[in-house]
Amino acid sequence: MSYRDLSGNFNIIGENLHKFRMEKGLSQPDLSRELALKGVTLYINDIYKIEHNKRAVRDYELYAILQVLNKTFDDLTEGTENKFTK
Repeated sequence: MSYRDLSGNFNIIGENLHKFRMEKGLSQPDLSRELALKGVTLYINDIYKIEHNKRAVRDYELYAILQVLNKTFDDLTEGTENKFTK
């Protein structure tokens, strides 16, 4: 079951994921390959959907993303406090 907020978003990390991926110089295929090396399968289309808030992120995917990008959960959720619709 997937949950989304009232604005239709499935996650809150999309913008920051895109930003940090670009800062690290990784394309979506590069990120997909790096995640596969950690045993996590995220296809390019999945990464696109996450970055555009159209797909939920599983906990193990999030953990692997944080490792690949060398970021913390707080980094990835920075500035997202107002994305929750009340």
